[in-house]
Amino acid sequence: MTGKTAPPAKKPAPAAAKKKAAPAPKQEAAPKEEAAPKEEAAPKEEAAPKEEAAPKEEAAPKEEAAPKEEAAPKEEAAPKEEAAPKEEAAPAAEEPPAPEHPPAPIDEPALVPMEAGAEVTPAPAEGSPAPPAEPPAPEPKLEKPKEEPPSCPLSLAVEEVSENSFTLTWKAPEQTGRAGLDGYVVEICKDGSSDWKAVNQEPFLSTHYTIPNLSSGDKIHVRVVAVSASGASVPATLEQPVLIREILQLPKIRMPRHLRETYIRRVGDAVNIMIPFQGKPQPEVSWTKGGQPLDTNRINIRNTARDTIFYIRQAQRGDSGKYELTVQINGAEDKATLDIQVVEPPGPPQNLKLVDVWGFNVALEWTPPADNGNSEIKGYRVQKSDKKSGKWFTVLERCTRTSCTISDLIIGNIYSFRVFSENICGLSDSAAVASGVAHIEKTKTTYQPEKIPQRDMMEPPKFTQPLTDRTTTRGYSTHLFCSVRGFPQPKIIWLKNQMEIREDPKYIALIDQGVCSLEIRKPGPFDGGVYTCKAVNPLGEASVDCRLDVK
Repeated sequence: MTGKTAPPAKKPAPAAAKKKAAPAPKQEAAPKEEAAPKEEAAPKEEAAPKEEAAPKEEAAPKEEAAPKEEAAPKEEAAPKEEAAPKEEAAPAAEEPPAPEHPPAPIDEPALVPMEAGAEVTPAPAEGSPAPPAEPPAPEPKLEKPKEEPPSCPLSLAVEEVSENSFTLTWKAPEQTGRAGLDGYVVEICKDGSSDWKAVNQEPFLSTHYTIPNLSSGDKIHVRVVAVSASGASVPATLEQPVLIREILQLPKIRMPRHLRETYIRRVGDAVNIMIPFQGKPQPEVSWTKGGQPLDTNRINIRNTARDTIFYIRQAQRGDSGKYELTVQINGAEDKATLDIQVVEPPGPPQNLKLVDVWGFNVALEWTPPADNGNSEIKGYRVQKSDKKSGKWFTVLERCTRTSCTISDLIIGNIYSFRVFSENICGLSDSAAVASGVAHIEKTKTTYQPEKIPQRDMMEPPKFTQPLTDRTTTRGYSTHLFCSVRGFPQPKIIWLKNQMEIREDPKYIALIDQGVCSLEIRKPGPFDGGVYTCKAVNPLGEASVDCRLDVK
């Protein structure tokens, strides 16, 4: 032995189980099987070499037997089994005689690696009691992992501080767990103390909280804890304590956009205006009109910490004007101007009169109304009425001048006229009516025909468009055209090869508005030649000719 661990032996199969029915003398066949049973848990040990003189069966030591030993062979085979004399691992142990009946399987302890020269403990005798089997080690129970509590709330900050409270804001934690958050708990502690007290009795889910009932001048440490079914998170704490004092803020009037221009209301309407402002501590608010305090019998003012309300139950034109709002804190102030205009419909125009009547037209003039309703006059509406129907019809709308001309009146009718004035509130309640009426009379006219000088229209014939040479196809009708003028209307004569064409059904001659045409129906080769058109009247004659080829 060299002191090294023997190489692992092949995994033997139990010989006794497989050779159970074999007789004892025929043990020579058994050596082909390895005597040692399977041993996986124990370290591998080198098996004894085969002995040539001995039977070819390897006798493995008892220590290498598997934990579960199979039934031993019958008793007759036991005397002839001999241990291998030259075993390198350890001296061979004598095998006890096999019992007649195979014993029940006994769990054997796992093998321990053996060093060279170590003695092998002999196996217990057959009749001796087997050592007690070691109980199997209990499997460790896997403990269910505990659910982690939520993570710390994020972005804890102070939103607002007053003289007896302050407001906190924060964001939800990144990890809330499977069960979700039950809420948050806010705790405070005065500076210099370590006594943390919860402000809220029950957790809440809002990320906005105001801590009230604090003393001005105190320094307060604050922290927020997220709570769930699995526990509480690490608290989110402000780095610096919060000093409870009122933060000064300069006064500032926030005039609404629609109030930056003139605020227009009608007479009798209510005026209800709210103007917000800011400033800390609460600023002093004052209203004036023209540098004088307001008349509290007509105007009601109500001030709060953040706005002022200007109210008039029924506005009158005397309430129009510019009102000044002043917000002041310890010498610092801000001012704004509110311009209110109370309007009503205007009065009617004045001095409406008919200036002139001619033909189908009437001219009117008037002057602006004495009362414009505290608003600019945008125009005038002119209407007419005829005596027959008595209905008023609008002639002009939004006439910006104080005069106009009305046209397209019907002859024989008598018309009356009236004019309304118009401002931002609408038309005036009444109209100015012209004192006179316009009578559109029928004018007596005598028709005198215009004397036109007589002109000598006599003219000899003259061709304005001559004939043109043509080529036509046999069997296809063709036309010859020319135009002539003259007065009296000339007589048209058609000739073929200097021979007059008379009433021949093959030719059709027409004249219309001085245009002369000759239709030749289905011409043949003999219809070709020179055609002449002659125009004759008492003042003279004229002619044109052309050549016609038939192919």
